[in-house]
Amino acid sequence: VQLKESGGGLVQAGGSLRLSCAASGRTVSDSAMGWYRQAPGKERTFVAAISRAGLSTTYADSVKGRFTISRDNTEDMLYLQMTSLKPEDTALYYCAAARNWYRNLVDLLASDYDYWGQGTQVTVSS
Repeated sequence: VQLKESGGGLVQAGGSLRLSCAASGRTVSDSAMGWYRQAPGKERTFVAAISRAGLSTTYADSVKGRFTISRDNTEDMLYLQMTSLKPEDTALYYCAAARNWYRNLVDLLASDYDYWGQGTQVTVSS
């Protein structure tokens, strides 16, 4: 599976962006999927995750109420709608897929993901 993120860019604080992640090589409809981010000089951190069918989602506290994760299994696409962006949201954003994940999303760790994209940069100016 290859994952490719897009949609990043430079935006002013308070603005919005929609990130996309396209999967190729095989379907990811059997995979839980997630978004992570990494700011310069910091560790990669969890942003949001979504279950295989898209019926369950979970978010980091820092983005809850501002970001929305969604997916389209007919197109093997993952999305992250980001609103009310803050300078502290500046980071390289990665999508990831965890094959055959049937457990609770809150138990899904970074080490459980099988595939990662190369990231898309989001920069929020103050």
